[in-house]
Amino acid sequence: MSVYLELNVVEVGEEATLMFEESMMILFNDTVPADLKGISVIHNTRNIKEEIQAGDMMEIDGESFKILFVGNKVNETLQELGHATFNFNGEMQADLPGTVCLEKKEIPDIRAKSTITFQRG
Repeated sequence: MSVYLELNVVEVGEEATLMFEESMMILFNDTVPADLKGISVIHNTRNIKEEIQAGDMMEIDGESFKILFVGNKVNETLQELGHATFNFNGEMQADLPGTVCLEKKEIPDIRAKSTITFQRG
């Protein structure tokens, strides 16, 4: 598999762990709106051109998760705002168009300096 996107985490909001407990991760780049900063995982990557696809793998600090579903707005919001919502719920669909569903596994301990990569192939 080859890495097509690497995100470096610069900050984890104080309440992001509450989202992790619900098997969710909200991702934004460092332009995150102030009212969402507390629940977000924040990275410093801008000008994202790559597109996430179902069947790809996401890796957080070496732990892999298969991507099962990509909502029809995910790549647009990822490219514009560095934003997407990740549900680690094993589902093959989501109600919100900006949601990525991944295999059902516990979210690892994400912190500043964590690395999130996306791989294909």
